[in-house]
Amino acid sequence: MTNFKQARLLAFLCCFFIVFPSIVRGDDNCTCEEETDESNKKSLALRYKIIAIASILVAGSIGVCVPLLGKTINALRPEKNVFFLIKAFAAGVILSTGFIHVLPDATEKLTCHCLDERPWRKFPFAGLVAMTFAIATLIVDVYATSHYTKSHLKNQTPQVDGGDEEKTEEHDDGNFVHVHTHVSSELLRYRVISQVLELGIVVHSVIIGVSLGASKNPNTIKPLVGALSFHQFFEGMGLGGSISQAQFKLGGVAIMALFFSLTTPFGIAVGIIISKGYNDSSPKALIVEGVFNAASAGILIYTALVDLLAADFMNPKLQNNATLQAGATVSLLLGAAFMSLMAVWA
Repeated sequence: MTNFKQARLLAFLCCFFIVFPSIVRGDDNCTCEEETDESNKKSLALRYKIIAIASILVAGSIGVCVPLLGKTINALRPEKNVFFLIKAFAAGVILSTGFIHVLPDATEKLTCHCLDERPWRKFPFAGLVAMTFAIATLIVDVYATSHYTKSHLKNQTPQVDGGDEEKTEEHDDGNFVHVHTHVSSELLRYRVISQVLELGIVVHSVIIGVSLGASKNPNTIKPLVGALSFHQFFEGMGLGGSISQAQFKLGGVAIMALFFSLTTPFGIAVGIIISKGYNDSSPKALIVEGVFNAASAGILIYTALVDLLAADFMNPKLQNNATLQAGATVSLLLGAAFMSLMAVWA
């Protein structure tokens, strides 16, 4: 899977080099006047930001690691019923994040009165960008799956039939035996899904981090610490479930989990650095943030509906089990409702 790893690394690097230098954000209110330091307690704000870095790092790390404990905790294995329930809850969280948190914020930024009335307040650019990136995600999803499937089958050695990989497993009696596991097109698709989902979450997480780090008002930061910690925890669970199904090697799993866990704290650190000489209400900052938020919303909404919910709810195991079907539906609604409630504070 050398080509797949290279593509994954390239996607991550592109995300970082494009997003980090460009996205900057402060308070959630649309105002054309820059915050003044006199009305803010800078030391208290910095203290809250440091607490936020630690809290969000821990919450995100725990969230993304819970679904990855399937090898240790049998109930969390991808084929178990509990895994379906957890994944449905996390998908509801991600769907709500896109609809309730990210897209409305993008709309607010791109219709702010600080921007020229034409074209920004005469056309719903947030919806356009979100739709465009949802379609783009579909195209990437289809072509990436097709490319990696063909590439994988082409690179198979003649001794290995049908895309099998040889590995060693330990039986209950302690003996090690060599077995062949089928690397199916379904598994390759899970790997593409996990990459697309992480990309959407990473873009969103960077914006969240820079937003909190650039804010100068302790009253704005304080309620966000707890809300964003819960937000990252459940978002991490959704990503962790997707990574678990992708069955990456340990190194790949560690990289993806670490990348997600560090993104928001890193964004907060960047926000702290740029907060002194940065005007978060400038037209350029509003446009850049609004566009990236809308793009992230499109990716998250598509991934939640198509790659996570549709795939799981159409799974034969869930279709043939009315109890599991009802449980997954309730879990989905609870996840969406819980994250929607978080919009009161974040």
